[in-house]
Amino acid sequence: MKWINRNDSESNYEDRRGRGVKRGAAFGGVGMIIVAIIALLLGKNPFQAIDMVNSVVPGQTSEEVVDPSRMNENEDLKVFTLGVFNSANDVWTEIFRTQMGESYRNPVLVNFTDQTTSACGGATAQVGPFYCPGDEKVYIDLNFFHQLTRDYGARGDMAMAYVTAHEVGHHVQKLLGIVDQVNQYRGRISEAEYNKIMVKMELQADFFAGLWANQASKLGIIQLEPGDLESAISATTAVGDDTLQKEAMGYTVPDSFTHGTAAQRTYWFRKGYQTGDIRQGDTFNDPSLR
Repeated sequence: MKWINRNDSESNYEDRRGRGVKRGAAFGGVGMIIVAIIALLLGKNPFQAIDMVNSVVPGQTSEEVVDPSRMNENEDLKVFTLGVFNSANDVWTEIFRTQMGESYRNPVLVNFTDQTTSACGGATAQVGPFYCPGDEKVYIDLNFFHQLTRDYGARGDMAMAYVTAHEVGHHVQKLLGIVDQVNQYRGRISEAEYNKIMVKMELQADFFAGLWANQASKLGIIQLEPGDLESAISATTAVGDDTLQKEAMGYTVPDSFTHGTAAQRTYWFRKGYQTGDIRQGDTFNDPSLR
């Protein structure tokens, strides 16, 4: 992936690298890992389990500790991720204006080290990148991208770009009212049925990530090079629910899937990239996902 016109603005950027939550002030990394593992072993949704714990032990305003040696950690990844984040916002600003006649509101990118707090509760690097609709911020510990390459075999710039564009896709869903609509079903239907809705929301965010790659190329922000599409697909394959569960447990529990299979995630990313048309991304009414 080659930058043609990278936007390095930090107007919607919050740098928390080298800072951390004071020990004991919020539900921390080890606790979250244990909750996630137990949920997986029980065939439950690990993200819902973490949400439940955070609702009981929410992240609290606390004193931050600073490790000066880590405040500029992964600077190259910070510059790259900020460029992708800004380009995604530029793309969606144009789509909202030209295709929907609406104004787009930028989210904020937060880079942190090890753990932090959000309006959605405590967050750790082990949870991975996520979007919090409560404060409209995308949270990424940049060390995740090393893990993406080392542990999941997803290499290249487009693998990393896909992750960031996917999270911005969740912000688009928030602005479109989709996140609120999905949340209305929480606790009102069975867990298996709710998980199916969650899968549709995640696959739509994958579609939006592919759409970003299409439109960023057309707008002259990036130039895709040989191997870039394969790089992105290595990431969509690596983070499929079936892939992750097989690696963690040796088998899959389809009713607990919350993000979609590797094949589904790849399909919807490809569709977004190939069509570049937001109207083609209605995963909620797609017959194959019923």
